[in-house]
Amino acid sequence: MVGVSLHAEVMGNGPRTVMAHGFTQTCRVWGSMDSTLATDHELMLVDMPGHGGSAHVLADLTEGAHLLGALGGNAAYLGYSMGARFCLHLALTQPELVSSLVLISGTAGIEDPDDRAARRARDEALADQLDPPLRGRGGDSSSDGQARLDSFLRRWLDNPLLSGVPAEADGFSERRRNTGPGLASSLRLAGTGTQLPLWAQLNRLTMPVLILTGEHDDKFTGLGRRMADAIGENATHVVIAGVGHSPHLQQPALVAEEICAHLGSGR
Repeated sequence: MVGVSLHAEVMGNGPRTVMAHGFTQTCRVWGSMDSTLATDHELMLVDMPGHGGSAHVLADLTEGAHLLGALGGNAAYLGYSMGARFCLHLALTQPELVSSLVLISGTAGIEDPDDRAARRARDEALADQLDPPLRGRGGDSSSDGQARLDSFLRRWLDNPLLSGVPAEADGFSERRRNTGPGLASSLRLAGTGTQLPLWAQLNRLTMPVLILTGEHDDKFTGLGRRMADAIGENATHVVIAGVGHSPHLQQPALVAEEICAHLGSGR
């Protein structure tokens, strides 16, 4: 993707950590965890493809991982949910760039082809809500597009998977910086259903890997445990007590403490 780059913001000083957010978020939706980590790390906070300042970037997981690595260079990489999948792709395709890897509520993919196809169909239906096909010759007014995005974001945050995140930490106002077409492109190109399963490749990861999941997120805690087992001795799986799919927004201090300990041991 010649001439295409992702938008990022930088804060803090110290060894570089590149941070990749989750779906509907932006580089500024990290709760207070980024401020804590920035006390002794340089953080490169990236707007992922289809989001925020990178809304115009159309990229699948492989292309997005390449863009992430081209921007971040040699660094530790930290990703949450969707961002974890981008970081995992980067670590497998360009391991020389990844000194250490942190995956929060991530997955190595859906193995069953029928389940994967069903997930792609659900993501396509969500994308149509954000960017309806053929809305008529007049197109969308900006107010219509914003109202559609706001409605989608409220439904998204009401998802039981994301329950437990306090309103002051959910970043709703920042999520409104996204666009419907941008988020739709993210779902269509880099949704979970587009990800080929990477389970058989996980034992190729040789850098230190920290996997964080929430106690109340049974699905991703199971996936996290399985990922750590597949990676081997260089992987650590930590379950954060009392939280769900967004541990960094529910218990940012605890999550930052685990990450700082991991990055310290990985340098």
